[in-house]
Amino acid sequence: MKLLRKAAAVVSAIGSPGREEPATTTDSQLRKVAEFGHQVTGVAVARSGRIFVSFPRWTEDTPISVGEVLGSGDVLPFPDAAWNAWRNTRRDELVPAQHFICAQSVVTDHHDNLWVLDPAAPAQAHVVPGGAKLVQIDLVANRVMRTISFNEIVAPLGSYLNDVRFSPDDAWAYITDSGAKGALVVVDLGSGHAHRVLNGHPSTQPEKDVQVKADGHVLRRPDGRGVDFAADGIALSPDGQWLYWQAIKGRTLYRVPAAVLHDPTAMPDTIAGAVEAVGENGPADGLFMDGAGRLYISAIEENAIKVREGDAVRTLVQDRFLRWPDSFAQGPDGALYVTSSRIQDMNWFKPENPAQLRTTLFRIDHPESVGA
Repeated sequence: MKLLRKAAAVVSAIGSPGREEPATTTDSQLRKVAEFGHQVTGVAVARSGRIFVSFPRWTEDTPISVGEVLGSGDVLPFPDAAWNAWRNTRRDELVPAQHFICAQSVVTDHHDNLWVLDPAAPAQAHVVPGGAKLVQIDLVANRVMRTISFNEIVAPLGSYLNDVRFSPDDAWAYITDSGAKGALVVVDLGSGHAHRVLNGHPSTQPEKDVQVKADGHVLRRPDGRGVDFAADGIALSPDGQWLYWQAIKGRTLYRVPAAVLHDPTAMPDTIAGAVEAVGENGPADGLFMDGAGRLYISAIEENAIKVREGDAVRTLVQDRFLRWPDSFAQGPDGALYVTSSRIQDMNWFKPENPAQLRTTLFRIDHPESVGA
């Protein structure tokens, strides 16, 4: 009972509205699901409709790393308080492999398990040794089933494992590394073996002639550094044949036959030769492909979500509160969920702003028909 009371108090703090203006959407297609007192990135929706989110430790030691969003809008630490007990101030006391350190993404696989991708790099700085991992959670038992840890070859110093997609048979996981050494990571889920591909390849790197803007101005830190994130958004075709990705600081969408990535002994030139440029999206963070092959794109410069069908790209929704749309998930009813992580409002770029940002989870009903 004491544990339940303690968890409830933390949940209430996470869901606290804070002092900022509440998100009231101007686009009638965009519906607010929940607001958070901390910076949210990932979202996943189970077949039952249960919603999960992740809060990375970018600017603060957040009290919850992975949580389940309740119908009330409160957030419950998931799968339990112990996995969410990591604090940067206690790193010498805790085992990195047994706690969420900087949970970036939450994604469900095709067997309705929840996976948590933890780059273990608070503030997107140094990787905590032994902390980078992919964690599988059974949503029936609500417990961790498996942890796949990544060594310093797969998650080297300067890496930031960002987002993940699973093959239709759940045999393979594909991960983007948006850190200083942009690459893709391929995981054989049967053996747990992981290997890096396209490490340093132009398709996984920031594009030098692109400057990411926010509110019409180039987004820069006080010391002049701009946004320089490498391969970030990732999507897989419904049949699992094609893997898509792009850098945030980039405009080009790339793809490769997924099967080419599976052989850890394949020569880099062989893999590089199979990469194709699909077209231009403009700077984007999250990508998501639905069962019909529609690619949803987070248009971070425009506070918008776009959708690509073939070579045609159109705006799905646009709203002033959709600041830096980040990650996507699709619910069992077909609704599209998206987090607004407000990266352009972080005190990295606006020192006058607090470290603790209020962020939002939105949903779009029947996205296939919106703006069509």
